[in-house]
Amino acid sequence: MMPLDGIKVIDFTGALSGPYCSMLLGDMGAEIIKIERPKRGDDSRGWGPPYISENLSTYFASINRNKKSISLNIKDPEAREIVKKLAKNADVFLENFRPGTMEKLGLGYEDMKRINEKLVYCSISGFGQDGPYKFKPGYDLILQGMGGLMSETGEPNGGPVKIGIAVTDISAGMFACYGILSAIIARSKTGRGQFIDISMLDCQVSWQTYFATGYLFAGKIPSRVGSAHSFICPYQSFRTKDIFINVAVGNEDMWKKFCEVLGLDIAGHEKFSDNGKRLKNRDELVKIIEEVLVKKSGDEWLVLLDKAGIPSGPIYTIDRLLNDPQVIHRKMIEEVTNPLYGTIKIPGLPVKLSETSCSIKLSPPMLGEHSEEILEKLGYTKEQIKSLKQRGII
Repeated sequence: MMPLDGIKVIDFTGALSGPYCSMLLGDMGAEIIKIERPKRGDDSRGWGPPYISENLSTYFASINRNKKSISLNIKDPEAREIVKKLAKNADVFLENFRPGTMEKLGLGYEDMKRINEKLVYCSISGFGQDGPYKFKPGYDLILQGMGGLMSETGEPNGGPVKIGIAVTDISAGMFACYGILSAIIARSKTGRGQFIDISMLDCQVSWQTYFATGYLFAGKIPSRVGSAHSFICPYQSFRTKDIFINVAVGNEDMWKKFCEVLGLDIAGHEKFSDNGKRLKNRDELVKIIEEVLVKKSGDEWLVLLDKAGIPSGPIYTIDRLLNDPQVIHRKMIEEVTNPLYGTIKIPGLPVKLSETSCSIKLSPPMLGEHSEEILEKLGYTKEQIKSLKQRGII
């Protein structure tokens, strides 16, 4: 048994935010029916190289496991009727088009609600379904800038820096999943579905947490501090003899132990005796620490710091991360096999449940791979399906 066994999701999403959400739901056992355009499909199928096969990029494969793909030309009335038939027995309807798009097609929340009042309908967009920016396109780069992340990321004297992974898309997908699960629980009490409005900008305001509250309370505007922490010191990357390492000294007891490991007699110094003083004198302190750390290799320091209980770690490139023994032990690399393109490796499942475990049942699909299967379950005959293909509807 899986936690979302019996839950059916109609997935109209593409790119990253929506597919990440539906992947999480699929990992938990929901049946995901991914609706894609004929011929091209989800835009991310073409985001490469590298490609696994024609019309299947590694980008797409990374976020589209546990889904069935049906290709539909939803500009055609017959295709929209297929969507409505799917919605009659669905639990969740997920889309990430620009606001107003689904309403113009007759597939908006109010349209679907008339078909199925228990339907949980979730829309993900850059700026939400209302407000002065509702029609602005939302891309991760734009949202990282407007969401404050880029003003807070980078070296003090450098320009704004984008975080490598598309975090604003992924955070929106995770918040959407959280909202959908909450609405499913609410439905079990009320018997009714509801509409969920997820804004990527809203998600970034939520992520600002202590920066936002610091500004709202004291007018403090955070600045770029490189790998350092705006509120804790020392808590950053340090240069050693050969590599950089991360060290996180989170409290005063750790500070004393850290000084002992480095052989520094400054734990009680008037400039460094508490966190506030260390923040004020950060530049001077970092210079003192690095003058010691550069005398040994990073691996030597990591052994000593770990033994003393000081949070520390290496700065991995992706190859080292994916070959780390802890990552392998936690089964965070999975193999999936599809008869159309063979066996590939993809990231594993981060949520481990003791009683109703998640799993990967379906490999990332080829475009339209499950069209016939899905239509047959809706009652379409082979002749009708053949006709739909010939007319370019699927």
